[in-house]
Amino acid sequence: MRQAWPVVDLFSGAGGMSCGFQRHPDFSVVGAADAQIGKPSAGPGALGCNASYAASIGLHPVRADLGSSDPADVCQAMELGATRPAVLSACPPCTGFTRTTASNHLRDDRRNSLVGRIAGFADLLRPDIVLVENARELVMGRFAAHLHGLVRDLSRLGYQTVARTYFLDAFGLPQRRERAIIVAVRRPLPALDLTGLWAGWRLDAKATHVRRAIWDLPPVPAGQAHPSDPLHVSPALLSPANRRRLAAVPRDGGSWADLIGHRDSAVLLTPAMSRRAAIGDLGSHPDIYGRLHWDKPAVTIKRECGHIGNGRYAHPEQDRLCTVREMSILQGFPRDYRLVGSLANMYRHVGDAVPPLISYQLAGLCRWILAGQRPAPEELILPGCHLGPADIHRAG
Repeated sequence: MRQAWPVVDLFSGAGGMSCGFQRHPDFSVVGAADAQIGKPSAGPGALGCNASYAASIGLHPVRADLGSSDPADVCQAMELGATRPAVLSACPPCTGFTRTTASNHLRDDRRNSLVGRIAGFADLLRPDIVLVENARELVMGRFAAHLHGLVRDLSRLGYQTVARTYFLDAFGLPQRRERAIIVAVRRPLPALDLTGLWAGWRLDAKATHVRRAIWDLPPVPAGQAHPSDPLHVSPALLSPANRRRLAAVPRDGGSWADLIGHRDSAVLLTPAMSRRAAIGDLGSHPDIYGRLHWDKPAVTIKRECGHIGNGRYAHPEQDRLCTVREMSILQGFPRDYRLVGSLANMYRHVGDAVPPLISYQLAGLCRWILAGQRPAPEELILPGCHLGPADIHRAG
């Protein structure tokens, strides 16, 4: 049996990218680094994601600010020695690119410059493959020059790059999530992508529905953890107004907009909602205080998914936010994945993550690039997730 290809994960977060590679039989994660920055005002270390990473991946990431640290110092701290990784994953924060932040259309967030830092690590480590996952705006947004600069620098180092955007429910994620995935490959290895990986095959659309992913989890009240799973827990609804509001939102896909004609709308609607209703404009966030649909993919799970007022994150039937476990399953984590820290931070760990269901497929893609053998479709299913071989069909 050949030795597993080594992987280094930068901006490793709670381990979403690493999980897919660590659980793939042909790869082993040998190093990781993350600054654990939550909100910029909170400072380094506040996010606590390295503890979640260690709990499930079994490796302690180096705590380092990858925007200012010398790549040689970071790699020395990872104790890589003479190991040259086959794969370098580098997924910097998408906060400065995503279209959900209005100011991103006007100014270039300083965090966007982290994309350009990747080339320095590639120059030092000389991996065969460099992987980047980020918001779609990295490829098509106003500040896509950061990606163009990275591609230029990688080309000088001998890499050819494929940069595309994908709706990840096409690959089985039970969530409508559009992301950019960049694959840079050292010549003369072939530059392949997810579309080619799944060519000739498709996944059953019903396998991407919320019902398929979380229907069998036991009911739990808001604020209480299930005794068999400490992550099957959601925040208590401390506000009587929020409890009453959510109870009035119709099951299976309702939102605050359904409360406009409610007999108690005067008390159920916030002043902002009432103003929007009066002018007939629901604004840019019609999903807030909304329930997921059973028979559709979930909406995009974002880092601030830990409150019902931040989006359509309430359970389809139960009067609560989806639990950390439910949210992690919808984000493509296997059911045995461990997260640690405060409840608010665990939700952020989930929302920030690369979906492991997808990173496992990226591991299969890297194996194809490195070994020249295309994986069978059943080899692309992450063990422990909601997908199974019966969900795969021939295209057409």
